[in-house]
Amino acid sequence: MRLGEKQKLTVTKKVEFGVYLSKHEGDEKKVLLPAKQVPEGVGQGDEVEVFLYKDSKDRLIATTKEPYIMLGQTAVLKVIETGDIGAFLDWGLEKDLFLPYKEMTRKTEPGDEILVRLYIDKSSRLCASMRDLYELLSTDSPYQKEDMVSARIYEFSGNFGTFAAVDDKYSAMIPSHEDCGSKKIGDVIQARVTNVKPDGKLDLTLRKRAYLQMDADAEAVLKVIEEYAGVLPFNDKASPEVIKREMKMSKNAFKRAVGRLYKERRIEITERSIRKL
Repeated sequence: MRLGEKQKLTVTKKVEFGVYLSKHEGDEKKVLLPAKQVPEGVGQGDEVEVFLYKDSKDRLIATTKEPYIMLGQTAVLKVIETGDIGAFLDWGLEKDLFLPYKEMTRKTEPGDEILVRLYIDKSSRLCASMRDLYELLSTDSPYQKEDMVSARIYEFSGNFGTFAAVDDKYSAMIPSHEDCGSKKIGDVIQARVTNVKPDGKLDLTLRKRAYLQMDADAEAVLKVIEEYAGVLPFNDKASPEVIKREMKMSKNAFKRAVGRLYKERRIEITERSIRKL
């Protein structure tokens, strides 16, 4: 009998408060399906499809209800209650699902909707986690390059970028050179697909197409130049790392913006700087 999964079990004993289920007749290991969960007309020897979890007294119990999440899956669940040791989530069953504090990637509040996975802890109990979602997300999305999508942020990585789940289920990432500093875990964003990788994972951007983004980038560059008292101590030949740190944009986007400002005669470019005119 598998905790956290749906499975078909056999009715081996009927009692006043429900039926006991086993993998097969004669199996000594049994689990209770409470009377209110027993389908009408079910008798001894019949098979019933159930989900197994543990009740408030830590006893294995069966239900014919389908929870919002099972082992090997991710789902967006609502926070019902929070405390010092963690939070409790609504997952469609009578007993709320526990999210331990150590499995949180940010503080949660009642009413929050968060992306989690289901796991079995060291005490053989089902719990939720906001961590290690990457491998569980699907890579067979229907989206193509330039499609607009809705995605939920679930992790920030300085090395790779911002990880998000498109439609709460498809694996996607915003590259590290894009500024997501104003975003937080759990935010739902509108983004554009810039690439579908061979493995099916999606690359996203919060930026508009280059010809639409250029004006906004030009103004952003000019603002930074003004913050440097009108003289930026590097030009468009600077390293991508410097440009990313100072401008929060890629080198290509920076060069396009500088080109626009130069064409409009709002700046001059020297060997080592850019000066506002």
